[in-house]
Amino acid sequence: MSQFVKDLSVKTAGILPFIEEVYKDLHQNPELPMQEFRTAGIVAEIMRKEGFETVEKIGGTGVVGILRNGNGPTVMLRADMDALPMQEETGLSYASQAKSVSKQGETVPVAHGCGHDMHTSWLLGAAKVLAAGREYWQGTVIALFQPAEETGKGSQLMLADGLSGLIPKPDIILGQHLLQFRAGTVAYRAGQILTAGDSWLVRFFGKGAHGGMPHQGVDPLIMAASAVLRLQTIVSREVSPQAQAVITVGEFHAGSAENIIPAEAYIKLNVRTTDEKVRTHVLDAIRRVCIAEARASNAPKDPVFEEINNFPLTVNDEKATKAIAREFRNHFGELLVQTTPIGASEDFGRYGKEWQTPYVYWFVGGTDPDVYDKAVKDGTVSHLPGPHSPFWAPVLAPTIRTGIEAMLAAAGVWLEKSIGDDKNEER
Repeated sequence: MSQFVKDLSVKTAGILPFIEEVYKDLHQNPELPMQEFRTAGIVAEIMRKEGFETVEKIGGTGVVGILRNGNGPTVMLRADMDALPMQEETGLSYASQAKSVSKQGETVPVAHGCGHDMHTSWLLGAAKVLAAGREYWQGTVIALFQPAEETGKGSQLMLADGLSGLIPKPDIILGQHLLQFRAGTVAYRAGQILTAGDSWLVRFFGKGAHGGMPHQGVDPLIMAASAVLRLQTIVSREVSPQAQAVITVGEFHAGSAENIIPAEAYIKLNVRTTDEKVRTHVLDAIRRVCIAEARASNAPKDPVFEEINNFPLTVNDEKATKAIAREFRNHFGELLVQTTPIGASEDFGRYGKEWQTPYVYWFVGGTDPDVYDKAVKDGTVSHLPGPHSPFWAPVLAPTIRTGIEAMLAAAGVWLEKSIGDDKNEER
């Protein structure tokens, strides 16, 4: 077991009942991006009680706590707080029945279908343990609770609101995410671990006309449909087979009646890439294809492109990941696994870019061990509910404790008082 986590184990065990209740409360009361007022209030209250210098309303609803404990490195620990506009179908006694008004003005069900309630609970737990165990570490801990990760805007908003001037510059930035791996498992990877993600709305313009007199109109449906098909050739013909890219058109809207050629059509698309040069090429090519299809149809004007969101690549620092993996291995043993890159995206990497600071991001499993082991035996692991599934219900034990201990073990690489020369060299 990691010595740092071992030293703090009694304190960790003591706070588990409290953190479990916090988690259930957050799970039952989810809030949409930039509406995390209740969650942020709970977080701020706990942080203040634990002695953290606490700043609220950063970037809207973001909360940061700072705990100084003598000279030493500054470690930033990050969690996200927002939920999704979806209906929970888990059947849990504490399942969400919440509804809220979206930014489009629609009343929608809300649920923590991505595990951000667990992320927040883990960080609150780690913060409480560190506050109670100051004799075992020295340095500064920054606990950052971020809004609006699901839209990719939360980190941008906090940084734009002056986050850099409110906290000391971190020496390392750490984050983790719940996944449908076996509960108790921790999965890591050096280098690129998550993709870049870009979502756009593309609006095509035509000229409305009667369906029986199409020659009097300009059909934006044809432009958009042709673009949807041709966009796939960007990946198949313009991106090297050794690179990775995916273009998904998830929405297509046009028209109001079967006998009317509409004046406009729009598509919403999502792009995932693992290399910045490939990302730039793909995004430029999307513009080129859509404009070309519109001009080929003699459109009255070129399409309009609106960014819905963007997520940077998440690329773990090699040296820091190696040091953390050693501590994870000491603590979790065979429950530590090395993962392949995941196709999802995160806005976590912006913090590292802001300060030119190394960061490490990893995953913690939440699927009931018996359920997971049976799925392995049956060959159905890919069918297990995971992020954004209405049926995803992570087990509380050992998931809560694993996430707290993973965060403590990683932070201890920098904060532990008994850091030796070997650890300094690896760090």
